[in-house]
Amino acid sequence: MADNEGSRFTDYLLTFLAGAATGFIVGILFAPSSGKETRKKIKEQAKKGQELAVQGYTKVAQEAEKGAKVVKEKAEEGIEAIKEFLEKTKSEVTGEKPEFPEDLEKEK
Repeated sequence: MADNEGSRFTDYLLTFLAGAATGFIVGILFAPSSGKETRKKIKEQAKKGQELAVQGYTKVAQEAEKGAKVVKEKAEEGIEAIKEFLEKTKSEVTGEKPEFPEDLEKEK
């Protein structure tokens, strides 16, 4: 569920940035100014749009990194739970005492 939220956030952010950039450019193109002033305004607005895009990308990248860390932690927890389950099942089937990580470290 958290993955969908991050994906929706990214979609909304990219849509907003695209709309904002389009609005800037269209507004400048229809402004009653000389060609030189219009080109100057377009460059300024393009630079602002670029800055907004970089800020948005940075935020999305940070959120993606946080999400990846959470997924990694959950995967590690799942793997550990599976190992414990298999060890318990093995000991029940064979009648052996389970090996615990503490015992394995002492044997090394």
